[in-house]
Amino acid sequence: MGRLLPGITAYNWALVMLLATGPMACGYAMSCLSGAIGQHGFYVSMGYTDDPSDSGYQRTSDFLSAASGTFIGGASVGAVIAAWAADALGRKLSLQLTTLVYMLGGSLQSGAVNPAMFLAARVLSGIGMGSLLAVAPMYQAELSPPESRGFLVAMTGFMFAIGNSLSCWINVGTYFKGVHDPESGFAWRFPLAVQLLPTLILLLGSPILPASPRWLIMKEHHEEAEAVIRRLHGHLGDQAGEYAKREFNQMSKQIAFDSSVSKQIGPFPIIRTASNRKRVFLAFNLLWGTQFLGLTTVGIYGVLVYQQLGMTGPMPLILQAIWVSITMPGNFINAALVDRVGRRPLLLIGICGILTCVILNCTLQGLYLEPNFRPGLKASIFLTFLMICFWSTCIDATQFVYISEIFPSYIRAQGQAVGTLGLTLSNVILLVAAPIALDAIHWKFYLVNISWTILFILTIFFLYPETSGKSIEDLSAIFGDVVVVSFEDAFLEDKEDIQGDRKASVLDTYQEIEIFK
Repeated sequence: MGRLLPGITAYNWALVMLLATGPMACGYAMSCLSGAIGQHGFYVSMGYTDDPSDSGYQRTSDFLSAASGTFIGGASVGAVIAAWAADALGRKLSLQLTTLVYMLGGSLQSGAVNPAMFLAARVLSGIGMGSLLAVAPMYQAELSPPESRGFLVAMTGFMFAIGNSLSCWINVGTYFKGVHDPESGFAWRFPLAVQLLPTLILLLGSPILPASPRWLIMKEHHEEAEAVIRRLHGHLGDQAGEYAKREFNQMSKQIAFDSSVSKQIGPFPIIRTASNRKRVFLAFNLLWGTQFLGLTTVGIYGVLVYQQLGMTGPMPLILQAIWVSITMPGNFINAALVDRVGRRPLLLIGICGILTCVILNCTLQGLYLEPNFRPGLKASIFLTFLMICFWSTCIDATQFVYISEIFPSYIRAQGQAVGTLGLTLSNVILLVAAPIALDAIHWKFYLVNISWTILFILTIFFLYPETSGKSIEDLSAIFGDVVVVSFEDAFLEDKEDIQGDRKASVLDTYQEIEIFK
């Protein structure tokens, strides 16, 4: 089987990219509503006014808030559902069902004829998005070899960026359609319908996806799991399949041990030991914290920000589309660096760079927004673009990689869901607070981002361990848990007796743990 890149077979690459069409759909879904609500025809179809001076505009405002809230709320529910479904049904089947739910929501959105139908569709799309973001990166990680896991899982961020960018440019195109035909249904329905394309590709391609070998081992389908690993990672010239055998041996031994530990510590193992609680905090805090750096505010309300900086007509939409498009090459650079540079250094470089930009941007807008000093405002726009460069090259893909690899097999699905909840719940707050704050205090809203970012840097520096270059099973050691056999030693068959003694000793230790101590 040929190798596309060092350590990555063409087959492995194809599977990871197919899975990444799910995050691509999620990236598109995050932005497609902004194009619809910019069209007069949307309000005509829904029975609302888009004139802020109209006495009934408050109903419009409430409806738009509900459209955003139901989507993000649905995404939170979807993440919770995925925590159960990915283990109970398997990564593959849960992904297929999630894709169907997402497509149903997208279809109903684009064909909605009244507000109730539209809001119900937003809930379904949100459930699909939350589940896709919880399952796809975890699935990618479980199909990836240790030396290139970061690059492969980073395709989640890369394809998310493609979906987001595609949505923004379609919004630009339909803006001009709306100008020439203000009551056009096509101008708002088409952007919402395009979100079906990536998930259609995923659904049609899903039969070729193998079951996750780690899930197969958890369900005691060992022969099938070993066959999947050999097909994924068998090296050219390695006729004996030693590399794949080493992977399988480590996976099967560690998963058997982790399952025994899980039974010993009882229900809700994700919060029953100090090491697992630390993992939960790291996952939730990472995806929660990155949303408060200031980028999400610009991403969701960028057009409003540019209008405050003096832009009119289609220019705010075009600037927003260019700004988002930078994330495509940026995320690919991120993918190329995440295994070479490491997760921690990239996160710290990116967050410190964004903090510098936000401080300068806050200063410039504070000094020059009111007097409308154009050189100062142009410098502010430049800093906004520099922020997205730091974000996309250092943080965007890295955050998905990190949370997909730090949890042991018996709580990986729940852990991935916790991280996704950090992303969705933070967006609920931003969707409610950001527009009000931007309208009321303008540039001073960045002071909140600055305060949070300083605290976030300290947590990353002191609490987040490096995870690159290790197998998922080997990562247990950095959290103080037992690794039954290391990846390097996993091919040695004569370790069985040693591992048995070690396992018994560790289980005795767990029995002595005082839960929640």
